[in-house]
Amino acid sequence: MSKLALFGGNKVRTELFPGYKVIGEEEKTAVDRVIESGVLSRFLGCWHEDFYGGPEVQALEAEWAAYFGVKHAISVNSATSGLYCAVGATGAGPGDEIIVSPYTMAASATAALAYNAVPVFADIEPDCFCLSAESVAAKITERTKAILVVDIFGQPYDVDGINALAKKHGLRVIEDAAQAPGATFRGKFAGTLGDIGVYSLNYHKHIHSGEGGIVVTDDDLMAEKVRLIRNHAEVVVGAKGFTDLVNMIGFNLRMTELEAAVAREQLKKLTTLLKQRQQNVAYLNEQLGRIPCLTMPKVREGAEHASYVHAVKFDAATAGVSRNRFIEAVKAELAPSRLREREGVNMGCGYVKPIYLEPIYQNLIGYGDKGCPFKCPWYKGELNYGKGLCPVTERMHYEELFTHELMRPPMTRQDLDDVVAAFAKVWDCREELKA
Repeated sequence: MSKLALFGGNKVRTELFPGYKVIGEEEKTAVDRVIESGVLSRFLGCWHEDFYGGPEVQALEAEWAAYFGVKHAISVNSATSGLYCAVGATGAGPGDEIIVSPYTMAASATAALAYNAVPVFADIEPDCFCLSAESVAAKITERTKAILVVDIFGQPYDVDGINALAKKHGLRVIEDAAQAPGATFRGKFAGTLGDIGVYSLNYHKHIHSGEGGIVVTDDDLMAEKVRLIRNHAEVVVGAKGFTDLVNMIGFNLRMTELEAAVAREQLKKLTTLLKQRQQNVAYLNEQLGRIPCLTMPKVREGAEHASYVHAVKFDAATAGVSRNRFIEAVKAELAPSRLREREGVNMGCGYVKPIYLEPIYQNLIGYGDKGCPFKCPWYKGELNYGKGLCPVTERMHYEELFTHELMRPPMTRQDLDDVVAAFAKVWDCREELKA
């Protein structure tokens, strides 16, 4: 009889893994405080003392700025909204290009489209998976307005390489730190390493308020533009006396008092939760690193990784079977996690399909039916979104990389040992997969 669960053998684990639940009594008390106040939101979309929001929002912004050591922290209703605000604050518009990563959540590229700028995809590093400075350098043109980097999986981007390019060419660096709160590079927090950074408070991030995001910067003008874009800029600038009207068509991207109150309590937990993730990943690296076909994630020199997920490379030649087949067998040995039972085992091959292979880019259709911004008369570049555009990204996604979340708190040592045992069992029984 087969030993592998994939073929009818006994599973390594049938009990659900613990769920990632970081909401406690502190958050309940904070929500009650807001409910009792009767003020669930205090924003007004006009130039008024409430233009900047209520007491919880303003307190969260002050506490976030103090924690991360920045001059300005601006709350928004999502990190996606934060990216839109950040791109708008750079002054990007029709005819401009923004260099982006193809291997991240789609909003990092869509933020350029929001201002009728065109996303230009550079390739990623084969070991840290962030934007490759070498690839970025090859993509810079006279139309480039900004570089939007992503601290993917919790890894700070190549600060030296990317920032040097930005300085040389007079570009802004927007840092998507959604997956990297608490990560550092040479002692400085991810999110504060470029000109403007964005954090996420979505429900599956390190800390969360259900939805929400924070934009940070030390640049006074960019900060004020973010605040205006967040809250109906077009009807505020006149009364406020703000004369730089570029991208001053605003939105309603405001955070509620309830979300801010929860986020304030969550911020207090970040250091502890991050340490637990890092300890769990260190243990998995030690144990799984003994399996010859697996390469544990690299941490950039001078950096501290935030461990959003555990990203591991797989060598099919060493294993004698494909990554997809091997991971299919590992997942068959394990159980889902509580709160996310319907998703199955929190492990997958690759991460996200390279963004440029999505229909909007393959068909060059954005706004209306005229192909804007890709075919906008203001845009003078030549687009290439074909397969093979970013070979490292495609190789990682379709052949080598897999990610999992079975390292988040409150995973215990026994939980981690079950994960290790599943991998070890499949490695030892890999001849069954070959057959």
